[in-house]
Amino acid sequence: MKRFSLLFALSAITATLFAGSGAASATSDSAPRGCAKPGILFCENFDRLPVGGASSLDWGIDTRNGTLTVERRGGRDKVLHVRTRDNGRAFLRVDDFPAPATGFYGRMRLRVDAFPTAPDWAHFTLVEATGSGSTEVVRPVGGQYVPTLQRNLWGIGADGGPTGDWTAWTESAPATTDTWQCVEWRLDPATNAVTTWIGRDITLHASEQEHGGNQVPFVLPAVNTVKIGWQLYQAGTTPAGFDLWIDDIALSTRRLGC
Repeated sequence: MKRFSLLFALSAITATLFAGSGAASATSDSAPRGCAKPGILFCENFDRLPVGGASSLDWGIDTRNGTLTVERRGGRDKVLHVRTRDNGRAFLRVDDFPAPATGFYGRMRLRVDAFPTAPDWAHFTLVEATGSGSTEVVRPVGGQYVPTLQRNLWGIGADGGPTGDWTAWTESAPATTDTWQCVEWRLDPATNAVTTWIGRDITLHASEQEHGGNQVPFVLPAVNTVKIGWQLYQAGTTPAGFDLWIDDIALSTRRLGC
């Protein structure tokens, strides 16, 4: 019995030594924590990146009057801090994205410090998808300040294509501040449909024939670029700048959930 225990202990030590020299280092160099799931096409949780100005070989940056910074949250986990001034923009940009012909899902965790309260109808975008085959700039996550209701509302939108510039906000989708939320979306080119989920209670939908633009078919592009961050399109905003924090970004062939 004692001999068996000794052999078991020696085996465990040997396995640990081998893991330290090979398997463990392979794990540390693999995909970020939470990214090793079936169907993942792109994933970033910022934990492997140094604190400071955001930069990665896996994605690019698109900014104007804005910055992207990696910060620590809760003393341990890292998040992406998106900051813009007035009608600036700051996006993490995924180029050469291999979107399947069957479409894809997206997910991120998000906290917004404040949404605009001026000018009237101020329009903002947090996720944008573009590609070939259609000039539509698809915005599955965005919204607008609605002065007649004095509140910001989430809405799917688009620009640049036959359907025009639109944001299909809905009164049942209020945009809340200063709280972490899970946001998911799906682009389905088979039916030219976009579905967005904000937390557990809000679901938005736009389709080929039912959307917020010109009364022509809404046709999705074959997506090859996805931008995630913030852009506001009108100048003279209140507040003068915007801060949001993003974590656990993933693009996948299947819905990942929260």
